[in-house]
Amino acid sequence: MTGRLSGKTALITGGTSGIGEATVELFVAEGCKVMIAGRNAEKGEAMAARLGESARFVTCDITQEAQIKAAIEATVEAFGRLDCLFSNAGGPTRGGPDTMEAEDYRYAMDLLLGSVLFGIRHAAPIMKAQGRGAIINNSSVAALRGHMGGYLYSIAKAGVKRATELAGMELGQYGITVNCISPGAIATPIFFGGSKASAGLDPAHADAKMAKLTRNLAKATPLHRSGLPHDIATAALFLASDEGAYINSHDLVVDGGMIAGGRTSFETTAAGANV
Repeated sequence: MTGRLSGKTALITGGTSGIGEATVELFVAEGCKVMIAGRNAEKGEAMAARLGESARFVTCDITQEAQIKAAIEATVEAFGRLDCLFSNAGGPTRGGPDTMEAEDYRYAMDLLLGSVLFGIRHAAPIMKAQGRGAIINNSSVAALRGHMGGYLYSIAKAGVKRATELAGMELGQYGITVNCISPGAIATPIFFGGSKASAGLDPAHADAKMAKLTRNLAKATPLHRSGLPHDIATAALFLASDEGAYINSHDLVVDGGMIAGGRTSFETTAAGANV
């Protein structure tokens, strides 16, 4: 690796699986000190131990503002500063325009939009004092095209995109960039209900399930391949590095050309991936 994040520190939410796990590993390999935030303490502590002194773990439920604030404070306490916040954590939502309940709405907004807003809220003062920082939010192509990812999921991700644009306009004068990444058909455990374990998948069959998911998601992109967590991790690396320092209020779409016109509908592809 080239040390593109040498001397920097980052907090990555949802850091114990999928896109978050891939980003943690890449950031550490590129010289960054990383606070891994997530709900799976066993996995998080194991990751931190494996990655050595450059990684720590903090338990964090991103639907709770107090825990987001505490994770940010823990990062500064552990590493002395906060150069990058990657608000990556998320998950599936329930409810359509004629079926959603109030609980569905609150959960979706707290999980997908509130977590981003409060991440910005509590990271920005620290970055202002430093005179620089990079905030990266995980959005989705669901915010950009058709009916993808579910009703409330798409609405919340559209909010993430707009919040990113507005926050970048407000905070840019302080040397803080705010950008989001919109992943396309990325093979992650979200298709299994958030994690393989929570979906009750037999670990012995997990690899086969993921292989089938990868093959099916390939049908949604002109590149004829599924996106992988590493594809999003490299985008986050660019935005967190000095190379991305003049990118601000931007939505970086990483979807293999899917929103330009995939070969099949994402809805059909995603549904088939779980069979």
